[in-house]
Amino acid sequence: MLEKKQKRYRRHKRIRVKVFGTKQKPRFCVFRSAKHTYAQLIDDEKGKTILNSSDFELKAPKTKSLSHTKSSVGRQKAKEEKTRSGKVALAHEVGKLIAKKALDKKIEKVVFDRGGYKYHGRVKAVAEGAREGGLKF
Repeated sequence: MLEKKQKRYRRHKRIRVKVFGTKQKPRFCVFRSAKHTYAQLIDDEKGKTILNSSDFELKAPKTKSLSHTKSSVGRQKAKEEKTRSGKVALAHEVGKLIAKKALDKKIEKVVFDRGGYKYHGRVKAVAEGAREGGLKF
C-alpha cells in the first residue's frame, strides 16, 4: 500500500496534466504542511513563481473558538456564523493576502491547483479568501 504522500503526489500529477498557468492567468497553487499553509502564483510557460504568500507573513488572528461553547445550540449557532479558528483562519488570511498582492500586479484571473489535497478545510479556506480578495477562478 502506498504512503499518504505518494498518493497525494500521484493525484497532484493527474491534476497538473489538466491545469496550466500563463503570465496572464497563472496557476494558483496551494501547499499545506502540518503546521503552515503556503500559496503561490506560478507562470508555467517560463517555470517561474510570480508571487507567493504564507502564514509566516501574518500574525495569528483573534477569532472565537468553538471550544468555549458548552451547549449544542451554541455550537450550531457558531457554525452558522462560519467562525474560523486556528489554522483554517490563517489559511483564509493567506488567500486574502495573495489576492491583494495579485491585484497589485494587475492579475485578476487564476487557475486553481489544489495540489492533490481535498477541497476541504485549509485548502478551501485559502480559495475562499482569495475569492473574497478579488481573484476570479
